[in-house]
Amino acid sequence: MKNLAIRVASGSIYVALIVLSIILLPVNEYLYLFTFGLFIAIGIHELYHLVEAHSQSKHDTAMCIIDMLGGWSLLYALFTVSPTLRLNAIGFVPFLIYLLVRGVAMLFMPKNDAIHNSEKSFFSLMYVALPLSMLALVGAFTNPRLILAMFIFIWVNDSGAYLVGSTIGRHKLFERISPHKSWEGFWGGFVACLIAAYVMFAYCNDFFSGPSLNVWLGLGAVVSIFATFGDLIESLFKRTAGVKDAGKIIPGHGGILDRIDSLLLVIPAVLAYFIIISDFFQDI
Repeated sequence: MKNLAIRVASGSIYVALIVLSIILLPVNEYLYLFTFGLFIAIGIHELYHLVEAHSQSKHDTAMCIIDMLGGWSLLYALFTVSPTLRLNAIGFVPFLIYLLVRGVAMLFMPKNDAIHNSEKSFFSLMYVALPLSMLALVGAFTNPRLILAMFIFIWVNDSGAYLVGSTIGRHKLFERISPHKSWEGFWGGFVACLIAAYVMFAYCNDFFSGPSLNVWLGLGAVVSIFATFGDLIESLFKRTAGVKDAGKIIPGHGGILDRIDSLLLVIPAVLAYFIIISDFFQDI
């Protein structure tokens, strides 16, 4: 019972922080930058440990900190993109400085570690920092409240998949990577997202600035599919590294990567979805 209470409390704080940072974004961008900057920093740190657990390489604290700063600079750079998707050149200066510093830093690495450490750095940026930084582009392309809708779909998909999969799940979805996931659970999450899409269209459309039903259904389907893939990819990394959780920072839930694994693939998928349907943006 105590563990359940801790799990609920820590999960509630995590969800509240996300919801508040998105809802308050139009009037206060600092909470948004703090929240997702924190996720980037912790995520990069956890990914470093996954890579090191697999390769048994030495942890390089200095390079990890530099990459955290690089992740923050990328978050800020894409956040400065205007609602008309025009780039703010000044906003990219910190990230350009990071690239210069990171390049020069390679000269001071041990010869046999330079390539491996560089791979670790740029992988952490591509896997963690870039998707979370692109979240701001979803808001710039549509409106910030649709970012919240995306999170709701992820949580609905996880709940639907768990409830259906744990009840009637029989056919394994990807047993080599995640033996507990089933096709029944996948379809349970998918249908739950479509139902949630209709509910949001019918009862919350004004709050989300009025997307059409087709846009809602498409968004729910995209989130459900790529949330599942994102979860499987992180499971593959953990299985390769031989660990159960990516971290322990959220009591009862594991690490940040264990919470945002779906999100890291959903963000680019949703951004691509909105770009592809851009001809229909008068419906959004």
